[in-house]
Amino acid sequence: MNITYDLLHSPGNPRNSEGSFIRLNDGRIMLIYTRYQGNRGGDHSYADLVALFSNDNGRSWGDEQMIVKNDAVNVMSVSLLRLQDGRIALAYIRKSLIPGCACSEDVEVCDCRPLIRFSADEAESWSEPVDICGYPSATYMVFNNDRLVQLSNGRLIVAVAHHHVCAKGAMAARAEGFFFLSDDGGATWRESKECCYGPQWLTSGLREPGVIELKDGTVMAWWRTNSRCHYKAFSQDGGESWSVPVPAPEFIGPEAPLSMKRDPETGVLYAVWNDWSPERSVAFKKGVWGRTPLVIAKSCNEGKSWTNHVVIESEPDHGYCYTAMLFLGKNELLLEYCCGGGGEGQIPLYDSRLRVLDLDRLNGETE
Repeated sequence: MNITYDLLHSPGNPRNSEGSFIRLNDGRIMLIYTRYQGNRGGDHSYADLVALFSNDNGRSWGDEQMIVKNDAVNVMSVSLLRLQDGRIALAYIRKSLIPGCACSEDVEVCDCRPLIRFSADEAESWSEPVDICGYPSATYMVFNNDRLVQLSNGRLIVAVAHHHVCAKGAMAARAEGFFFLSDDGGATWRESKECCYGPQWLTSGLREPGVIELKDGTVMAWWRTNSRCHYKAFSQDGGESWSVPVPAPEFIGPEAPLSMKRDPETGVLYAVWNDWSPERSVAFKKGVWGRTPLVIAKSCNEGKSWTNHVVIESEPDHGYCYTAMLFLGKNELLLEYCCGGGGEGQIPLYDSRLRVLDLDRLNGETE
């Protein structure tokens, strides 16, 4: 499991975090991630979207290139996706200060909404942003990195966690699962017919969702929760209506995101998350939010069961989260994830790591 690059914070650059990959037609890999500026690295601190490029399948990386210069409070949580028509989609969330709200590092207040742009010239230029939700401000919709999905029928799905905006623009802690759909290649968007709610006692609600299309056309959604495991639900009509969300005991862990993608060569599903199963849990240290170890597992039966669990990272004083995944071919998987920690005041979100995994090795390991 080869580490190829670490994006470490430094003076004037307090955080490098959530990103996404795309393979360009000339063979290069582009990573776009969130690069913070100034002295603070909170979710409402100033940040831009920048790109790195690799000419050797993720083994080395070149200089930074600005992609989206921030014109608000923050831009982050980028997703890149090659669409069926050949264009590249770039989705992210923009956080903006609402007049009359006291947006600061210490108060969760501002407008947060997903935007999407498109490139028809291999990321040389981008269209103007489209507001996916179209809600009036203030609204707060969290869209995680590397989560944009296009179904086999061409529909685009953006899954978001909708947090109600309370007095003075404060974000409510409890979230609901919303889905936005586009049937015209991302030109226009609409809310799905149904959304998803957690049980009343689940104080986190349903946070940081992701979706994936299964081989029979079913769409599976999952969410981070504070119940020590993720929740999941299913749609049989392309994300319009949903089953009641239920616990996913196969994904035991802290309140932290899970990532899942399918290997296009083998059809196997792979999931990456902080696995707290007794056989893999570690005695983590304060300040890393329980986000260790980072584990990958595979499913050959469309998520009914998960096997071949392998620990990627397990340092007790670091946290690992917000994973981006790109299958390289030849049974290799490229990952980017937050890996910060290691000292007083250092949190998991400050630094990120790029790593190439040998899936032949993983597939050979057993429980």
